[in-house]
Amino acid sequence: MSKENLYNDEAKKKIKDMAEAIDFTMMATGLGTMPLHMIPMSTKKVDEEGVIWFLSNKNSTHNQNIIKDAHVHLIYVDKSAMQFLNVYGQAIISTDKSVIEELYGKADDTWFEGKHDPNITAISVKPTEAFYWDPKSNKLVTLVKIGVGAITGNEPDLMDQGKINL
Repeated sequence: MSKENLYNDEAKKKIKDMAEAIDFTMMATGLGTMPLHMIPMSTKKVDEEGVIWFLSNKNSTHNQNIIKDAHVHLIYVDKSAMQFLNVYGQAIISTDKSVIEELYGKADDTWFEGKHDPNITAISVKPTEAFYWDPKSNKLVTLVKIGVGAITGNEPDLMDQGKINL
């Protein structure tokens, strides 16, 4: 694996590219208690500052946990593309109607009674630390390299990995 630590604009772009491509994440809240509260969340957007946005119900356990402690952990996994993104950050809950309207999509009707639902909130997560693993090649090439490595005993150079410094 090659290590490539990313900084500033390059780091924000990596978070944006990976989080939007993978879409679903496991959001952990209540990080100071065990067991952690984890819930799947759909990424609505990643802005130019690398802030990751979600929609949520104001009465949800994760919203209540964020009110008590803003620290969150996001785990993105796309096993088919072999991409992984691990993000720690600070969450803020917003009821700004213009933000909610921008983020809201038709599929959100499953969870809410339209974009004017009084229980809908937006959660922004500003990353404070992040790590990534991203394959250098497509899945087929990566699998072939794994097979060759297994036969030869040589460790293949499959992934770019690194810390994302914001």
